[in-house]
Amino acid sequence: MHTELDAPHDEPVAIVGIAALYPGVRGAGAYWRHLTEPLPPPGAAAPSLADVEVDVAQFGIPPAQAGALTRMQLLMLEAARECLEDAKAGDRTLQAERTDVVAGVCAGLDRQYANALRVEGSRYARELERALAAPEFGGSARTAAQAADELRTALVRRLGASPHDRVGEMASTIPARIAGAFKLRGRTLALESADATSFLALAHALDSLRSHLSEAVLVVTGQREEGPFLRAALTAKGLVADRTRPFAADGGGFALGEGVGALLLKRLSSAVRDGDRVYATVRGCAVRHEGRPGVFRYSTSVERRAGTARAALDACGAAPESVGYVECGGYGVAHETRAELDALEAVYAGCRPGSVVVGSVRDRLGHTFANAGLASVTKAALALYHRRLPAQLDPAPGPGPAFRTLREPLKWHQEAGAGPRRAAVSGASLTGTLCHLVLEEHDPETAGPAAERPRAARASVAPEPIAIVGYGGRFGNAPDADAFWAAMLTGEDRIGPLPESLLDRELYYEPGKLSLTRSYTDQGSPLEVPAAPPEGLRIPPRRWAAMDAAQRVALSVAGELMARRGPSAPALRGPGLVATGTNLSLTRERRAAAGLTLGEVESAVGGLSALGRLDATETATLLDLVRERYAAGPAPRAPEDLDGSLAGGVAAVIANEYGLDAVPLGIEAACASSLAALDVAVGRLRSGSVDYALAGGVELPCNARDMVLCSALGLLSHGRITPFDTAADGFTPGDGCALFLLKRYADARRDGDAIHGLLCGIGASNDAKSLIAPDVDGQVRAMRQAFGQAGFDPADVGYLEAHGTGTRVGDRVEIAAVARVYASPHRRRPLEIGSAKSFFGHTFAAAGGAGLLRALHALRTGVLPANAGLTTVSPELDLDRVPARVSTATGPWESAPGRPRRAGVSSFGTGGINYHVLIEEHLDGPR
Repeated sequence: MHTELDAPHDEPVAIVGIAALYPGVRGAGAYWRHLTEPLPPPGAAAPSLADVEVDVAQFGIPPAQAGALTRMQLLMLEAARECLEDAKAGDRTLQAERTDVVAGVCAGLDRQYANALRVEGSRYARELERALAAPEFGGSARTAAQAADELRTALVRRLGASPHDRVGEMASTIPARIAGAFKLRGRTLALESADATSFLALAHALDSLRSHLSEAVLVVTGQREEGPFLRAALTAKGLVADRTRPFAADGGGFALGEGVGALLLKRLSSAVRDGDRVYATVRGCAVRHEGRPGVFRYSTSVERRAGTARAALDACGAAPESVGYVECGGYGVAHETRAELDALEAVYAGCRPGSVVVGSVRDRLGHTFANAGLASVTKAALALYHRRLPAQLDPAPGPGPAFRTLREPLKWHQEAGAGPRRAAVSGASLTGTLCHLVLEEHDPETAGPAAERPRAARASVAPEPIAIVGYGGRFGNAPDADAFWAAMLTGEDRIGPLPESLLDRELYYEPGKLSLTRSYTDQGSPLEVPAAPPEGLRIPPRRWAAMDAAQRVALSVAGELMARRGPSAPALRGPGLVATGTNLSLTRERRAAAGLTLGEVESAVGGLSALGRLDATETATLLDLVRERYAAGPAPRAPEDLDGSLAGGVAAVIANEYGLDAVPLGIEAACASSLAALDVAVGRLRSGSVDYALAGGVELPCNARDMVLCSALGLLSHGRITPFDTAADGFTPGDGCALFLLKRYADARRDGDAIHGLLCGIGASNDAKSLIAPDVDGQVRAMRQAFGQAGFDPADVGYLEAHGTGTRVGDRVEIAAVARVYASPHRRRPLEIGSAKSFFGHTFAAAGGAGLLRALHALRTGVLPANAGLTTVSPELDLDRVPARVSTATGPWESAPGRPRRAGVSSFGTGGINYHVLIEEHLDGPR
């Protein structure tokens, strides 16, 4: 049996670099001055990041891709540059292959909104053409068609359009671009958990560092008003106010702020070894969740909030009396504020009167949402570094006698022998997540020798495997995981022409032609979105309808997973995680955002030469008629409308509807998102932070927007996907979702869970070379990292579930990487290679989940699945190097008695993101 890595899960983590981009603020020094000096009078500066100038050329971005970049990507690149510059001391460099980049955002980005509006604009143009052809507007079909074509051209010009839009708009392109610009080759992902996003990014970084998977982690989080959607949706929830009053008893909400920040983190031992300046250290971290069915809302449980704070203090052995400053969430929502203050009073009740200062950065920045936690942690770190306590703009009575707020900044005195200065940071999410961190000053002269001595987020042993104790799936024409596997055994794919409801051929289909507004293929593998919630869940029809289709699909797959466990399965108790790989801007949000910006399209209509003969009254009448026929996406009007648009809401609806104390998290790593979600889950499990995790991915790319954007870059097959075939010319999109329930192996055995397989290793890397082209070296690093954890050799693996996108270059590069790792003279029989994409197409964020589900079924049943659509294996692959084969027929998976079957699963994403998972058959106990 494997043993746990000898990793100090409470080792201090040092903050060695800071960047701060806020309205009127650039850099750590300017940020600290902004927090401690009087603010300029109202109206002196607009609360936005519009005036921040970024030199695109310095980041090596090809001109062809520059137009497809989001503004957030540019700001985060700049923040990353400033943070890395801030961390420099002499000419030292980071260990590139062990430096991760984690980005956090929430809600859609400007290019995502623009692309959605441009694609939706074709539908508006058709309604304009139909209306203009009516007798009251002249009835000329020729003039009507001319106006429609002119409008489409105008929208492309006005909104911008590029073949690279599908890549440039993705949130995961941000950390990938940062990795490429600074030649960092560690793990790369983007994540979202509403206003707990920063805290979850930091928690993941701590896990990676303390488990020695990473040597450094660059965390970058940001929030902008990319359009009117987020403000409208938060207003519909009753959360928006003109200004934020963090401790007001009658607070009616928060002012939505903008900001981008970055922190560079290292283990303290590494930072001391490298001679880094240390702003502060993170000692304790706790994130918990209150899973309550219904509309998303902040937790008002004093008990849970106090428990989260105590867990963070206990994690580093710190007494409440040792904390001199608490940076509160302070979102200005009355009931949330009261719960936070009451919880703090319960935790710090034994402290001396007035000994703990409380504050909140929200008084100066507003609520920077995805960036909020990082803004708070940065403030607390700078307070420790400068040994100075910041003041509040609106001082208010503390939550109890132990607390006070300051009218003026104050030197942070510490009594002799009292130990290091400490600060705590509290936060919460409207999805129900609670967060608490404990920070500590670093004084090189008084730090203990253990902190300064490099170690000798070790014994040469594999970590304990992670048990897969539940699974579920839903893919094209396969409503559950059993039907998914049954399709594999038939050898026939589930790909065909998309229905008109998903792809309006009149508008969006033009075979044989590259276009910015149409797709050259109509093939896909769509799934049926559930019409009702899973059995046993009571979700009102209005709320169910407000959910994005991806949320409904994932919730139904979670229901399948729970049902498969059976009534006798142990309940999921204790802290957990729900991590879902997904696109971080859901379709429902984009449609609603397009509807809110319909004025942009109507403004373009007013300038069409084909309408020059209409007077102002006729034009207004025309616009009213077209708007009515067009039926724009519904604007947010009810509290549940934001819930149904959050990407992290995919995980949150699962956690909340099943009443789990499981922190919800949306993760995007392009086509590797599912395995990235598993990676985060495994990290949390091995660190002891959670007792179970539900992880996987969901995406529904069989829609006009994704078909058009992928077609523009020539990514799609002109026929259908055929991985490893001589005819391979691209992929076919498919809808899908796969979820897995994970526990530590010892816990699963203790609880009597049915163990379907063991996850023995997971590796990740970024090739840091190209956003589009695959790279052998990057894939090899991910594979070798996985084997470094697995406890067995590549020659012991009998089946590889490949990424297999069905492009000549992609397939050739992947097999070349496989040959470098898996080729062995000790291999007893050829490595079997296959890809679930040959049956259900490329399911994007769910692709790794589909591959893992297929490999898991193969392990459990002892059957090697066939590959669909394969006619002639491409000789360019040179499979004999491994040796390996790609089978066209189902066959038995032979194994020696008592020897477990083992499989590898690869998933590679745009941006050079690479993940590889190793799983093993479980031979002992219920399966």
